[in-house]
Amino acid sequence: MNKEALLQECDFKAVRSSGPGGQHVNKTSTKVMLHWSLKDSNVFSEEEKERLFKRLKSKLTSDDQLVLSYDQSRSQHKNKDEVFKNLVRLLENGLLKPKRRKKTKPTLASKKRRLDSKKRNSEKKANRKPPSF
Repeated sequence: MNKEALLQECDFKAVRSSGPGGQHVNKTSTKVMLHWSLKDSNVFSEEEKERLFKRLKSKLTSDDQLVLSYDQSRSQHKNKDEVFKNLVRLLENGLLKPKRRKKTKPTLASKKRRLDSKKRNSEKKANRKPPSF
């Protein structure tokens, strides 16, 4: 993944952060919102876009845009760096191919343990019944 090209495709917008603050928070825009369009991206191939679309479907807007925000720091530059790192992490996780499951059979010992526990349970429940004369 070409991070420089991805950075060029992102639109950053600084807005006022929410929450308590005081004098500084009322006049500075430190919260950073990132807008990135999946369908207009030139960084990924069509196959990768399909995989990302399936994985990020719940996070995309109706016009296939991903909107992330970050406001932990009081510095706009730090927030911009962090929100971009979050985007890269999200996209890298979305591109991972899941490992194929290898079919296995239960071992003889595990079958024996299962049957023993079933036998113990049935005996326990049988002992709860009143004795028959």
